[in-house]
Amino acid sequence: MKKRALLSVFNKDGVMELAGALSALGWELVSTGGTAAFLRKEGFAVIDAAEITGFPECLDGRVKTLHPAVHAGILAKRGEKSHTDALKSLNLRTIDLVAVNLYPFFQKFAENPPPPEDELLEFIDIGGPAMLRSAAKNFDDVIVLSDPADYGEAIRCLRSNGDLPRETRKKLAGKVFNLTSAYDAAVSQYLLDGEETAAAYHTPSLRRTAPLRYGENPQQEAALFLRTDGRGAISGMKQLGGKELGYNNYRDIDLAWKAVCSLGFGGARPLGADEAEKLLDFTDDPSLKACVAVKHNTPCGAALGKTAGEAFDKAYSCDTVSIFGGIAAFNTRLDGDAARKLEKIFLEVVIAPAFDGEALDILLKKTNLRVIEAALPPGEDYESVSVDGGVLVQQVNKKLLLKWELVTKTAVDRRDLADMLFGLRLVGWVKSNAIVVVKNQSAVGIGGGQTNRIRAAEEALRRAADVTGGAARVLVSDAFFPFPDVVLAAAEAGIRLIVQSGGSNNDSLSIEACDKHGVAMVFTGTRYFKH
Repeated sequence: MKKRALLSVFNKDGVMELAGALSALGWELVSTGGTAAFLRKEGFAVIDAAEITGFPECLDGRVKTLHPAVHAGILAKRGEKSHTDALKSLNLRTIDLVAVNLYPFFQKFAENPPPPEDELLEFIDIGGPAMLRSAAKNFDDVIVLSDPADYGEAIRCLRSNGDLPRETRKKLAGKVFNLTSAYDAAVSQYLLDGEETAAAYHTPSLRRTAPLRYGENPQQEAALFLRTDGRGAISGMKQLGGKELGYNNYRDIDLAWKAVCSLGFGGARPLGADEAEKLLDFTDDPSLKACVAVKHNTPCGAALGKTAGEAFDKAYSCDTVSIFGGIAAFNTRLDGDAARKLEKIFLEVVIAPAFDGEALDILLKKTNLRVIEAALPPGEDYESVSVDGGVLVQQVNKKLLLKWELVTKTAVDRRDLADMLFGLRLVGWVKSNAIVVVKNQSAVGIGGGQTNRIRAAEEALRRAADVTGGAARVLVSDAFFPFPDVVLAAAEAGIRLIVQSGGSNNDSLSIEACDKHGVAMVFTGTRYFKH
């Protein structure tokens, strides 16, 4: 008895070659709808699935293969007598190969804007995943092909050996469940519409885009996976020059781009601008450009300037040592003036939403420098981090000020508001414990990644003294002060405004220290921890 293959594909790539090889080997071809019409047009003899089921396609093609005659033929275990007897009694034939690919829900969901809901729902495949899953479950007896890239190997094995090795069949089955789980996850993601933390299961839908040379260290394997709906800033990035990006590059690019975009991007207002206007009667200057320098996944410099070049100069001056081998991210088009400044130091990556011709001519001469054009601002509402055996998921922090509470006798000088807001927008990207000292909307001292707050403060204040000669006035903390030691160190360094979340049992001690030294202190009610 001839073997049977069921071919039902939305993507017709390679299916004619597969059908030709199977026909030449004596297989019968069973097919549905558009695939059957396509194959007949190419001259193949095709059995309609309706001939097997005895039931016509209906509901505008929604029901074609959801029938026992199809699934019994796929799921029957060839070595199980009760299964073969059941097929014989029902006058059914086995199906020995299933080649199916799915309606393009991934691609339709990724359209911007996506199609209307009633149209998008029609691209949720039901019969295809059902057939693939049945065939994959029974991979010992059924060859399952869910990816046209696998047709060639299947054809070679069938021509040379008449079959596929069990290891290959098992791998192909694994690819099926890998695909269908991501497919279902994309549908779930669409229907849940941002309720990730409330759902019973965390099911991100991600596609492997490329292997990476190595992971965080050379002995670790790594790969990049991106959202199947095409959303997210990384998906919108284009590498214009330089070496291949690695694991650490992607980590740093992600943080640098998020940080610089929090200072404004493409007409979007900086993080918390509406809150600042409501609470402080303060409006940001939209003409200023931003640069953030990152090293080892934490900012080592950041500033606003009238031009990209000025912003870079100010960011660079914060820490002229740490930026070596780092990343510079801009929220504005990069021009030749800025590029000439960048070419003088060793950087791994430069990111900007656009580059003019002169800037590209300069930067692309540095053959190892990775030049990244970023088209999209960060768009994720949730973020996750893996733990051994699970994943932690949380909302992205998009709150700058929950409140504005002056807690000291000394008032805030309105001239310091711009620096205060700049520091608040930056401190959340610095590893905790984090302290940022600001002057003229530029970080002049950054202390981060310390296990206690006073060490972070001492590091930031020491750097600020070196950069400004003690002229900085504003210090921002990512969380409250458990002791007054930070206040005392700040006052001694000339700081006149301290901004922190408040909420410590010892808040009164810090307030008393501020009052004693004539320092203003504001509580925001918002913590900015980043671990």
